[in-house]
Amino acid sequence: MTSATSLFTDGFNILAAAVTEDRSVDLLSGDTLFFPGLTFAGQEVSTLAALIPGTDQRLNNDFSTDLRLEFNDYAIIHLATHATFRPGVPEESFILFGDGRADLTEIKNTWSFPNVDLVVLSACETGVGDELGDGTEILGFGYLMQLAGADAAIASLWKVSDPGTQVFMTRFYQALQGGAAKAKALQTAQLALIDPDTGGSAGEDRASARPTLLDGRTLEANALPGYSHPYYWAPFILIGNGL
Repeated sequence: MTSATSLFTDGFNILAAAVTEDRSVDLLSGDTLFFPGLTFAGQEVSTLAALIPGTDQRLNNDFSTDLRLEFNDYAIIHLATHATFRPGVPEESFILFGDGRADLTEIKNTWSFPNVDLVVLSACETGVGDELGDGTEILGFGYLMQLAGADAAIASLWKVSDPGTQVFMTRFYQALQGGAAKAKALQTAQLALIDPDTGGSAGEDRASARPTLLDGRTLEANALPGYSHPYYWAPFILIGNGL
């Protein structure tokens, strides 16, 4: 696979997709889940495109489930959206697309992209797995990206903040574009949120904001001053090749 530096010097294709509008999903159990639009996910995608010219941007209905058929044409796939993981219920654990969803079983059985260097799952709980009562392991979304052929994946261990994640991902791609290896770029993004003075600014549009500790990318809870709390910088993990 390619190095981080060559990803940006050899003209590799990058896909950045997001769901910024409200969506609802009907489950087999009869429940309906409502997902508010992610304003900062859209900014996440546009910022990535500004950093890396030629990035293919897909929002909402253009971020369709059929897009998975094109994933293997890209070196980096960045998905800024909602995801839900229900332990022991793989058919109700899914990544949200603009026109539907892809559940754990579908991803495991049908997704294949051996040419992809990195998949970034900028969503909630995409690094979480589970085990059934009979001991059968259920891989989380991040690990399934490797099973599908990706060299590496970035996934989250808990529900993440919408604005905080946008800042984190901006710093990650800035470091990656500067030649840092994936693991180093992830560390750089973490340090940028922990200490903006040494790790880099959290961004002008974040300077006066008081972010909230969120249960999911949009549900408000307790206000936090800045992004130095581990809630913001600690959820994302690198799975696979960190070079």
